[in-house]
Amino acid sequence: MADRTLDLGGLQALLERVRGLRVACVGDLMLDRYVYGEVSRISPEAPIPVLKTRRTTAMPGGVGNVARNIAALGGVARLGAVAGADSAGDELSVLIAAEDSVEDAVERRPGAATIVKTRFVAAGQQLLRLDEEDAPLPATESDAFTGASVYLLSDYAKGVVSDALIAQALAAAAQSGAPVIVDPKGRDFARYGAVDLIKPNASELAGATGLPVDTDGEVEIALKALLDATTAKAIVVTRAGKGMSLMRRGGEAKHFPGRAREVFDVSGAGDTGLAALGLALGAGASLETAVEFAILASGVVVGKAGTAVVSPAELIDAEMSQHASGAHAKVMPLEELAHVVEGWKRQGLKVGFTNGCFDILHRGHVAYLAQARSWCDRLVVALNTDASVRRLKGEGRPINDLDSRAVVIGGLQSVDRVTSFDDPTPIALIERLRPDVLIKGADYTREGVVGGDLVESWGGEVKLATFEDGFSTTRTISKMKDS
Repeated sequence: MADRTLDLGGLQALLERVRGLRVACVGDLMLDRYVYGEVSRISPEAPIPVLKTRRTTAMPGGVGNVARNIAALGGVARLGAVAGADSAGDELSVLIAAEDSVEDAVERRPGAATIVKTRFVAAGQQLLRLDEEDAPLPATESDAFTGASVYLLSDYAKGVVSDALIAQALAAAAQSGAPVIVDPKGRDFARYGAVDLIKPNASELAGATGLPVDTDGEVEIALKALLDATTAKAIVVTRAGKGMSLMRRGGEAKHFPGRAREVFDVSGAGDTGLAALGLALGAGASLETAVEFAILASGVVVGKAGTAVVSPAELIDAEMSQHASGAHAKVMPLEELAHVVEGWKRQGLKVGFTNGCFDILHRGHVAYLAQARSWCDRLVVALNTDASVRRLKGEGRPINDLDSRAVVIGGLQSVDRVTSFDDPTPIALIERLRPDVLIKGADYTREGVVGGDLVESWGGEVKLATFEDGFSTTRTISKMKDS
């Protein structure tokens, strides 16, 4: 296992160095469209789910997503690709123009059809992907390489990354000294020539070599075989949750563990990894540091829905969270939590919210929170601060301070995030987080739930959870005093 080279300070320094770095992103471009909705019934016409559409989003995919990730991480992407002179191509042009740090060098080819991939999603799961594509869209050369510090070739086997284009990239690199990195497709990796780095995933490595790649030892043998069959200077293979493995020509393999993250959608994770590798190497980082940077970035993006990007702030948050464990990692201030909640909603997840003192956790609390979690995909619990509890309950309360209460609540499997508030009511948090479900105890009436009207105004709902008889914090404290 390779020694770690990228800590929090190193990450911040690297993010500063990549800012403004010019990157050529050349390859196969497509329009990624996502249709989000809800499934509540099966069609009477056939045993298939009926999707009720809620919203549709679109973004540049393929090499377009590589360019978006370059821009999101602080670089400047020069996007070289081919699209049709059609309505989907027009939509792509508008989307690319909206990206501040992406320069459009896309050739619009009359008579060609732009590649479109449409994914239908419900409850965070893809139900179907519809691909619209005709003949390949080959390109003989691109002007995207001019002035770039690193060249990225994103090959989806649609025709753009031709032998002629590869030769152009290698010739330009020989003059400029910029590294060339390829995200490959197919089995003939020798066609990429003496590039600086090839980045297959595990299945692509297995397909190119005909060898198994399940264990570290098998991966080492396959990497050596692929280097022997090509003139590439190095290969890094992405292995999903197992991390990445790197081998230089004439060197030993190095294995880098993955980061433990909740995986929601792997779409575009390879594009994010390619962008991170390119930026790091273009900024002068070692291959080892570049690989760790790519693992961190890919780990963040798989927790998002759709063809997504990752920002420097998210990378720093992810690195910091590695040092927080278990329940501590669930506790966060409102603004940080708001970004997390926004990400959940982009994934189509239903967010629930409840609040309280939760001073001494007892069986009733556990049952209440479990029921609350059954009504949503993610549950946020807002705790009254110590001063707020004293105002509500009197001197001597809380028994446990806010930090202790937050960690205990965060330790429950039913709770996904914990935050706090000092105001008399949590209305400011409700307005900021805009939950889909607002939960209070059955001792309330619907009319008495603070923020209920707000939540219902944006299409949410209010739920009243039952309490188990015989359990309360006040009764627990009385028993402790009596004993």
